[in-house]
Amino acid sequence: MADTTSTTTTGPTESVTHIAHAQVGAFNAYGVWAIYRFQMARWFRTLGESLATPVITTALYFVVFGSALGSRINEVGGVPFGSFIVPGLIMLSLFTNSIFNASFGIYFPKFTGTIYEVLSAPISSLEIVIGYVGAAATKSVMLGLVILGTAYFFVPVQVLHPVAMVAILFLVSFTFSLFGFAIGIWAQSFEQLNFIPMLIVTPLTFLGGAFYTIDMLPPGWRDIALFNPVVYLISGFRWTFFALQDVSLAASLGATFGFLLVCLGVVAWMFKTGYRLKN
Repeated sequence: MADTTSTTTTGPTESVTHIAHAQVGAFNAYGVWAIYRFQMARWFRTLGESLATPVITTALYFVVFGSALGSRINEVGGVPFGSFIVPGLIMLSLFTNSIFNASFGIYFPKFTGTIYEVLSAPISSLEIVIGYVGAAATKSVMLGLVILGTAYFFVPVQVLHPVAMVAILFLVSFTFSLFGFAIGIWAQSFEQLNFIPMLIVTPLTFLGGAFYTIDMLPPGWRDIALFNPVVYLISGFRWTFFALQDVSLAASLGATFGFLLVCLGVVAWMFKTGYRLKN
């Protein structure tokens, strides 16, 4: 009697499932690039409007703040007032655009129902986040550099630490893009999509020393301002330009990384539980 050996046959369904799991297990660079490229292509279709808005806004800020207040405030910390507000202007645009680009990028697929195609694709949640957040951060960095270039036409600008400036620019862009990504998942309407950026982030930016140092505030208000996380972000970025800071660079980087970790935790929880993604 011949000796027979038991073999396991894998059916078509099991094979497809195995391949899908294998693709998810390894880093799916092609999937990340597909999401990233799609988001960037959508932005490039309206590139003129996307770049014209910050350029015009920056010019208006220099006309209003540089001319009106500049005539009354000659220097801040030995820096001409017009030059002093450049880092604050870049940060103001960076915050708002990072949040808007990332939140709209993930909210629109939810709104149209195409998010289920992304969730069912052989791509992990981390890769989805990298694709969407990476595209939003890239747009914000490009806008920040455009605003910096625009500022050179109005005031003399000196960047004492250009490498640190670019590093913080990328770090803040990615952090707030991740924050915007969480807002896009949370939002259930276009009104909610704009609620946090307009009513929370923008006021905190204006109160966070974008156009002044907190040392110019009365002692009591200065202590209150230190509870504003935006103060730490703007202070660190301004240091790369003029070596001026409201708080230490270590505190600025610590606050930025701390906020980044919080956003990572929130987004990870959203994907793990399917919060407003699968229902």
